[in-house]
Amino acid sequence: MPVLKIDIHTHILPPDWPNLKERYGYGGWVQLERHGPGCSHMTLDGSFFREVEANCWDEQVRMSECDGHGVHVQVLSTVPIMFSYWAKAADALDLATLLNDHIAGVVAEHPRRFIGLGTLPMQDPDLAIRELERCVQKLGLSGIEIGSHINGMNLDHPDVYPVLEACAELGAAVFVHPWEMLGRERMGKYWLPWLVGMPAETSLSICSMIFGGVFERLPDLRVAFAHGGGAFPATIGRSEHGFKVRPDLCAVVNERNPRDYLGRFFVDALVHDPLMLSYMIELMGADCIAMGSDYPFPLGETVPGQLIESMDLALAVKERLLSGSALAWLDLERERFT
Repeated sequence: MPVLKIDIHTHILPPDWPNLKERYGYGGWVQLERHGPGCSHMTLDGSFFREVEANCWDEQVRMSECDGHGVHVQVLSTVPIMFSYWAKAADALDLATLLNDHIAGVVAEHPRRFIGLGTLPMQDPDLAIRELERCVQKLGLSGIEIGSHINGMNLDHPDVYPVLEACAELGAAVFVHPWEMLGRERMGKYWLPWLVGMPAETSLSICSMIFGGVFERLPDLRVAFAHGGGAFPATIGRSEHGFKVRPDLCAVVNERNPRDYLGRFFVDALVHDPLMLSYMIELMGADCIAMGSDYPFPLGETVPGQLIESMDLALAVKERLLSGSALAWLDLERERFT
């Protein structure tokens, strides 16, 4: 029997949605414009943002491609530009409802192939918690996807904490994805926001949660970070050293060594380098690393799980990376998918 493969990092959009500028009365929204069969443009106020293909919205295409790659289950989350944290909270809630209903519908139709994560209007904690409760208790989603910051508020901010606390109480998994990367004004060329900014964003979100005591105060919170935790694994030594030599600056909220939190949160295995993944397994343990491909986008892994399967790892380690860690993060049983 083949090893179960669960891809925790995939993005999906509805096949269409209303004209949001007309719906809400102001601009800044993303639209999907079809350009021939199986091809669409995502536009932002009429300007081209990204080209997407049918595998971004058509679950039948997704399942066919998953079959070709040997992927049994995908965890679905929206594309980060859809977060809309900048918008009026009521409008962001309305859009989140549309996106979450779509994902829940795909999961309900194919429960052995897909797991769903919702999106929330994080700019308003009360509305976010209300939609979180609906996602988990009514729609049956397994958790949420959030950005690496909320309009500049790091993930230890007092306005973010109540939502994370509610996730812990409800048993909802949290997937943190970088967006609106810091330093973008200096990264106009070479795709640097995606190559440099995203790893920095993810490291910043992890360090904020560690130094801000979020993991300490919410021991039951299950969080996974995209792209192998970004730059964090490569800089944990520096973070630990800073904690030791300048506790007056680093330990002002949480007095525990940041290294103590290795294994406390999950990361995906999307690092594109066997040496890096080997280091991460040694550093953090395979128990907290899960296969993730960033499907269907080009910076992701073309064949999900190929890096893991190409490495000389014990079968038990491969099984953990390919599905065991995902099931632990999501708090789901393997029997649901086998």
